[in-house]
Amino acid sequence: MTQVANSLGEIVDSVLANPGLRAKAEIGLVGDVLGGTDWLGGPGDDGAVVSAEGAGVVACGEALFPPFVAADPRGAGFAAVLTNVNDLAAMGAEPLGIVDTVVATEDVARLALAGMREASELFDVPIIGGHLTIHDGPPALSAFGVGSTPAPLSVTHAAAGQSLVVAAALDGEMRQDFPYFPAFASRGKRCAGDVRLLGTLARAGIVVAAKDISMAGLVGSLAMLLEPGGHGVTVDVDAVPAPSGVPLTKWFNCFPSFGFLLCVPAGREDECLAAFAERDLAAAVVGRLDDTGELALRAGAERATVLRLDEFRVTGLPRAAAAG
Repeated sequence: MTQVANSLGEIVDSVLANPGLRAKAEIGLVGDVLGGTDWLGGPGDDGAVVSAEGAGVVACGEALFPPFVAADPRGAGFAAVLTNVNDLAAMGAEPLGIVDTVVATEDVARLALAGMREASELFDVPIIGGHLTIHDGPPALSAFGVGSTPAPLSVTHAAAGQSLVVAAALDGEMRQDFPYFPAFASRGKRCAGDVRLLGTLARAGIVVAAKDISMAGLVGSLAMLLEPGGHGVTVDVDAVPAPSGVPLTKWFNCFPSFGFLLCVPAGREDECLAAFAERDLAAAVVGRLDDTGELALRAGAERATVLRLDEFRVTGLPRAAAAG
């Protein structure tokens, strides 16, 4: 893959300048109001896990940025489903359905629902209900995903000695107007199987913890994965799968439509990489978790610290207890 060269210092500077990194600190407000968390039950992981007659039911939700809904209601509808499907995948869950709430003019509501229907068909996840209010004020769009898993992935399962794997769909093009790398147009109907792969790996014990790469970018999302256990990692920048021709300063700070950070027990790395390769998805081991609490990047012999988790507030949620 041909890469546009960036120095390590440029990559670090771009990561620290990403507004999505610091925006995640707002999540701490939830803990302030609701109190402590067990992470799996919420607030904490990408979804909350509740037990229903012995089965693990995962619930998650996403509120779309109102200016995005107003500017591109169809795109916002698609994103509402996509983000929930990714959150369910990051929990190792099989997606079962999407519920939505739409508050908008009739024209905007129709476009938003059309975008949701398009994503629903692409990912093979039904829209099972919701709420609609037609009004002339600013639009509001939210969606909520429901899934199930016998083996939920959780940041509480991350531990020193595990390998960090980055997996992503690289068939696509970076949008020029927004830090977003959509691969679903190229992936087509493969998308439904792509997001279900993480559940298969979770059930086999090949992956024990995961985060989808969000608007916080690769490093910001990684910080959220490491923060609960106070873990650290040095990421080999040269090993990170990246699309051809995209500068790493952009790739490390975008939201890929399919991009995940995975914690893999030592000795299971080859199985993990092979599973993604079978689906023509890129994946590579980029580092090994440790107990330093330091998130760093490395390129060749050069290494640079991005942040220390005992000094930098990522989400502000209480630290999680180690998994038993």
